[in-house]
Amino acid sequence: MSTADIKKNAQEKMAKSLETLKSDLAKVRTGRAHVGILDHVMVDYYGNPTAINQVANLTLIDARTIGVTPFEKKLGSTIEKAIRDADLGLNPSSQGDTIRVPTPPLTEERRKEMVKLCKSEAEDAKIAVRNIRRDANEQLKKLTKDKAISEDDERRASDDVQKLTDKAILDIDKIVAEKEKEVLTV
Repeated sequence: MSTADIKKNAQEKMAKSLETLKSDLAKVRTGRAHVGILDHVMVDYYGNPTAINQVANLTLIDARTIGVTPFEKKLGSTIEKAIRDADLGLNPSSQGDTIRVPTPPLTEERRKEMVKLCKSEAEDAKIAVRNIRRDANEQLKKLTKDKAISEDDERRASDDVQKLTDKAILDIDKIVAEKEKEVLTV
């Protein structure tokens, strides 16, 4: 393995950490309705826990209401129960074939909890990025120890890995700041 491979590998892993953070933050509820809120809701489908988007069509009816249309009519009550049990603070109601899921406006206290959750997700992402940096630096030290690269090459590569880490952490801060602004907007 060369220094270029180690840097490329670290960069790819850091990019994956950023993508994971983005998908985790997408699940954090803001004042507006979006179907991503229901992504992790699991419905009991013939004895198997199944993602809600596998058993129903999710749409936005308006800015504060999600529409859930089950593929099979008899799943309606099961889906309603799954949404209630998901501890999202949502109260679905049936309306013919469609289940309406109104999203209540967030209280100031709940918004602050959401911001704390965002910061916690950001810290987890930063820890992941730092672990990637540590692994890359250990691989570089091993190459130096095995006399595959010189100490100067190791130092240069280490500096490059640090630059990648700094950039990733800056991106994480930027992503979280945008999400906090979105959550705090009334």
